[in-house]
Amino acid sequence: MRSTAIRAVMGLSALALAAGLTACGGDKSPGGAPAAQTPTVVASTDVWGSVAQAVAGDHAKVTSIITSASADPHSFEASPSNAADIADASLVVYNGGGYDHWVDDVLAGHKGVASVNAYSLLKPPPGESQPANEHVFYDLATARAVASSIADKLAQDDPQHAADYKSNAETFNRKADAIAQTENAIRTTHPGAAVVATEPVAHYLLVAAGLTDKTPAGFASAVEQDTDPAPVDVAAMLDLIKSRQIAAVVFNEQTITEVTKQVQAAAQSAGVPVVSVTETLPDGKDYLTWQRDTADRLTTALQQNR
Repeated sequence: MRSTAIRAVMGLSALALAAGLTACGGDKSPGGAPAAQTPTVVASTDVWGSVAQAVAGDHAKVTSIITSASADPHSFEASPSNAADIADASLVVYNGGGYDHWVDDVLAGHKGVASVNAYSLLKPPPGESQPANEHVFYDLATARAVASSIADKLAQDDPQHAADYKSNAETFNRKADAIAQTENAIRTTHPGAAVVATEPVAHYLLVAAGLTDKTPAGFASAVEQDTDPAPVDVAAMLDLIKSRQIAAVVFNEQTITEVTKQVQAAAQSAGVPVVSVTETLPDGKDYLTWQRDTADRLTTALQQNR
């Protein structure tokens, strides 16, 4: 997770300007009443855009603002046209939790725009408060909740296709359940297996798989604050790897620094498997294929250390 402060201030002037210029969105019929339109869904990233597309099918136009496989969503700066798209959408689907704060900035000035905030649908374990980790796209239960919520919202805007939206969401959720079975199998086969992560992107996957994240607290905290870990924390991280106290390294390939290069090199030297993860969709993948591939690669990595 990168600095929330950075996200909070990025592009605010541009967003405010664009939001103010989009008050008249929507075509009109000759009599002045809104014309019937195909619902438009705008997603903050292609991750949530893929979920929305799976539910919308051919009945709604889905566009995603961040689509690059090499992009870092934390440092993204929304343009005025991005803000206009959000303000004029029939439905906005975004991550929430401070991850894509620029969406909240636009929606704050357009209260009537329907939206689905994925983070708000996260269900913490019993007795726990809402977790701080915002990467909820790795939580399959949240993804299922998002799909169902999208179906409900689109059905309200386009009741003619309500049954299709519901059916599509149910299909998506069944496929997500199948991936969850792979995660549960990891929990059964490798109970409590230790891993470290260069960034807590796949936190919810590790939790679902019952793995133990042994990333040194100082290392993880520095990453959370968008700073380089202290040498002592880097040394502790490297020691875990070189002494093979962990079964795999989870590596965010979209945030590569000199420190993460050291971690990757140490893992390769020690023969510890590296499992790459991303925050946006790899080229040619949809949400379900992406999550399936990641779970499968994690399974393979753990099997190498049995």
